[in-house]
Amino acid sequence: MFGIIVSGRLVQSDAQQVSENQFLFNIPEADNINHVVVFMTGQMPFPDGLGGAVYFSWPRPEGPVWLLLGHISNQKPSVIFKIGNLKPSSCEMDGQIHFGSLALQQSHLAQIGISVEPLIQLSQQTPVTSHSETSLAPFMEFSTKMLENFFNFATSFAVKQAEMMPNPSETYVPLSTLHKWYEAFQRRMTQNPNFWKS
Repeated sequence: MFGIIVSGRLVQSDAQQVSENQFLFNIPEADNINHVVVFMTGQMPFPDGLGGAVYFSWPRPEGPVWLLLGHISNQKPSVIFKIGNLKPSSCEMDGQIHFGSLALQQSHLAQIGISVEPLIQLSQQTPVTSHSETSLAPFMEFSTKMLENFFNFATSFAVKQAEMMPNPSETYVPLSTLHKWYEAFQRRMTQNPNFWKS
């Protein structure tokens, strides 16, 4: 029912069924992999109302730590996941999913687990890639540079009150107001990089 493609390798369709609703792929020599494609083979669809949660586990000496990558379904039968930025040090334990005794971790063996679950439940889960700190870093850097650029541009037009020429069609904003906004935005960005979404 499922297959995976690790970038630069042949297709794997050798999933081991570890329970009634869980399947497991082993990925040997996983140190340098960056992307993996998880797909349905087309031989059998999911039953109505069900899909597959896709989990990934990096090699760790202390045992598997499963990260939710996303899901596949009859409406979305294949997905490419970027896993190169999900290093073990940033992994968080997920105590709700286990792929049985076959989920063994060797030094260079990663694993993909697929858990068949209701679509409603899948839609409420948040994949680790959606809130990864590594994906927020470039956004925060861009935001900071953009704010600095705007602030520098605006202040380049600053004039003292004595130098102002009266112009009834212009509206003036004190530079201190712009500075307060800039500091408040930076503070909120540091506290919660996603504050602007609400």
